[in-house]
Amino acid sequence: MASIETVGLTKNYGGLCAVDGLNIEIKDEIFGLLGPNGSGKTTTVLMLTTLISQTRGSASVCGYDTIKQPDKVRSCLSYVPQDMAIDTNLTGRENMMVFARLYGIENPKDKVDELLGIMELSDRADDLAKTYSGGMRRRLELAEALVHEPDVIFLDEPTLGLDVGARKKIWRHIYSLNRKGMTIFVTTHYMDEAEQFCDRVGIIDHGKIAALGTPSELKSQLMSDVITVSIDGEFFPVSPDGLNGILYVGNSGDEYSFTAENGREALPLIADALKSSGNRVRSMAMREPSLDDVFLQSVGKQEEEQGFEELKYRLMLRRR
Repeated sequence: MASIETVGLTKNYGGLCAVDGLNIEIKDEIFGLLGPNGSGKTTTVLMLTTLISQTRGSASVCGYDTIKQPDKVRSCLSYVPQDMAIDTNLTGRENMMVFARLYGIENPKDKVDELLGIMELSDRADDLAKTYSGGMRRRLELAEALVHEPDVIFLDEPTLGLDVGARKKIWRHIYSLNRKGMTIFVTTHYMDEAEQFCDRVGIIDHGKIAALGTPSELKSQLMSDVITVSIDGEFFPVSPDGLNGILYVGNSGDEYSFTAENGREALPLIADALKSSGNRVRSMAMREPSLDDVFLQSVGKQEEEQGFEELKYRLMLRRR
């Protein structure tokens, strides 16, 4: 039986279709839902956790229908939202005890001590949560979500804003939970995390799944080399003349990416085309495809992040 299953899951807000006919089946795995801001990630999570109802279609969690059996659904899952939801005026232990008592856990102190230990918070358990770092607060939230031993856990941007060390700690715990049998549904903007830790990923754009599979499967579908180009100053779109089957897939800051079946042959063609269009090329490099490249090619735009302008189009360079 699938841990999570949706059939034609759709959510409309007036004339806006936030999620459009979503069909996914998730079993005992770490599943990553990726997509730009406004693509439908959070709306999908809110429907699956029964916090909002769908417009049409169906969804089930642990075999329970999200509309017909919402109480059953809630009993078998936990949801850790993007915005931190701990009481910073309580200690870590006190935060945990609130959850343990809400869920009616027997021997709550023993359960709380166990989870604080698992999340490496025992030595700070009696300190106020306001003194915790961002990573520690995230681990405390994860511990709270585990109090009632859920079968499925939804994590919305679990490492957003954390430093590299804190991100690694969070993912170590997520990975450990999955290997103990828990299904993990995670949304993230960090492609490197999804590529390293997710068993499968779905890329969603404008409410529809644009790509679905393991990171390796999705990368292999590109069947091409990636050429990255660093540009000084403004980027000017290139002319397709002379670019035999080379695809421009997007940018991240001042680095622009192209794909081509033969990267070595494409390098001089791209360099000439860029210079002819008035671009000042600082450097060029060739590498194998990454999940970032799959994302750019699937979604067709780069979201507005870290201060650079959102790319709203793709240039498909025609084959000769």
